[in-house]
Amino acid sequence: MGAVTLREERQSITIDSPEIVAELCSEMRFLDRELLRVVLLNAKQHLIKVVTVSQGTVNESLAHPREIFKPVITHSAYSFVMVHNHPSGDATPSEADIRLTRRINEASRILDLKFTDHVIIGTPAPSRAPYFSFKEGGVIG
Repeated sequence: MGAVTLREERQSITIDSPEIVAELCSEMRFLDRELLRVVLLNAKQHLIKVVTVSQGTVNESLAHPREIFKPVITHSAYSFVMVHNHPSGDATPSEADIRLTRRINEASRILDLKFTDHVIIGTPAPSRAPYFSFKEGGVIG
């Protein structure tokens, strides 16, 4: 009974802001390796599932677009958010992060999939934000 209740609670979560994504994946800030996940959403922006796509190194997460799109298509998600962490704590995107985001954005258009955002999880500190949103940053529309 407990597992069913937990699943129902998670599925009722509406993912409509990068803050909610950052909170949903907040444990990623404690990891010592980069991890790339996709947050799968239905048409009402309710959570379907969070899937880990790849585990990288201390400063790089290697992911091919096909690994990113596979769970989106398999779970028939209406839209998705990419999420990865920076073990350094600084959520500022690297050039590789920007290139990957642009590739996924373009491929999403071609595949007619709704790519909502790419959120980088960092560590909260007085001088920096705890996350970076490519949508808020104007990289994706």
